[in-house]
Amino acid sequence: MPPLASATLPAELSAAVARLAVPLTPHVVVVHVAAQTAELFSCSPTGDTLLRAMRCSTSRVGTGQAKDSNRTPLGLHRVAEKIGKGEPVGMVFKARQPVGMEITGNPATAITTRILWLDGLEPGFNRDGDVDTHARYIYIHGTGDEETIGQPVSAGCIHLAAADLVPLFDTVASGTLVWIEER
Repeated sequence: MPPLASATLPAELSAAVARLAVPLTPHVVVVHVAAQTAELFSCSPTGDTLLRAMRCSTSRVGTGQAKDSNRTPLGLHRVAEKIGKGEPVGMVFKARQPVGMEITGNPATAITTRILWLDGLEPGFNRDGDVDTHARYIYIHGTGDEETIGQPVSAGCIHLAAADLVPLFDTVASGTLVWIEER
């Protein structure tokens, strides 16, 4: 397991949830770009519990909101769609459809195993116009080259190893909040 980037939900997440009047979901995923880690929290009125810390990979060119930037978007998101339930580990997806187990091209850019398609919740920052996370096809997904997990190598998405992605996919519901931050 990677070192824990935090043991509690970030204060900035709490501020964004309050500002946008978005209720906390039973689970929240927090992505720390600088640490190349992701955390799964269980949230309840009595407190938040860190359930799992995972290594991840974000964009090879850093963070940013703009369309066609190949950067990982920051801020508050939700899981808009879950794609790939029941598919075997390593299944390759093209246009969100399973196409088989053979990877063509660069394995590090392959979309495999499961897809959690993100939707930004902050108008003008990661929602609508040229900064819309969903329209940019930003996912949490598997990769054909798990050796690169923990290094910034993606084209904007968040890569997870199948051993972390499948349990995450099975745990979170559509609508689950995802917070992506620089630290």
